[in-house]
Amino acid sequence: MTAINAIAEEGPIAEAEALNDRLAGLDLAGRLSLVSGLGGRVVFTTSLGIEDQVITAEIGTHRLPIDIATLQTGRLFAETLSLIEETESQYDIHIHRFEPEKADIDAYAAQYGLNGFYESVEARHACCGMRKLKPLARALEGAAIWVTGLRRGQSANRAETPFAEYDAERHLLKVNPLADWDLEAIKAFVSTNGVPINPLHARGYPSIGCEPCTRAIKPGEPERAGRWWWEQDETRECGLHVAEEAAAITAQ
Repeated sequence: MTAINAIAEEGPIAEAEALNDRLAGLDLAGRLSLVSGLGGRVVFTTSLGIEDQVITAEIGTHRLPIDIATLQTGRLFAETLSLIEETESQYDIHIHRFEPEKADIDAYAAQYGLNGFYESVEARHACCGMRKLKPLARALEGAAIWVTGLRRGQSANRAETPFAEYDAERHLLKVNPLADWDLEAIKAFVSTNGVPINPLHARGYPSIGCEPCTRAIKPGEPERAGRWWWEQDETRECGLHVAEEAAAITAQ
């Protein structure tokens, strides 16, 4: 990073730090309400996992001006696809779908094979890139704030997740309103408020992504152990929440 770029980022970084402090003292509804009133377009990206369903429930129940988007990768579980429509119906909302480009899918298959992600870290990250990262870029176009369902308890790689941070790669504020929630608090909220969740959670899938890349976890394993399990590295990520280059390095 050049000195000029570093100076330019001081403002957004300080803004994120101040927002982090403000969010710490609020409950979930207060956090989302505060964020939605800061100005600019706010986008919440959901994978329809249990954490994300809690945030969606709050947005829908309180009619907050936050756009909801999902990355419909083309390899999702049937249960996840059904949950999208069920959630829209229950909260009278629209979840915007962002899909990979057919040309990208075809190019990937020609180079690696349809399921080439099992063969190398490079191939897996290329798949995540065209099915997730490129659609995410379209979902966040024009956004000032990106809301996610990240929690500190999900994995070692997410243990220091703040409530707010500056995403220098995408030049926006990233807000994680559930950063300090544990899984028991999530489950309690779901039960109390009748939030629809993916039936796969009851079958041992605490974290759910694309079907070929997700398995049920074993007793005692971390919540995200079932994601890209063949790589045998607990810090593995797809690049959505860490820079793609860093994700590729930690997965090696």
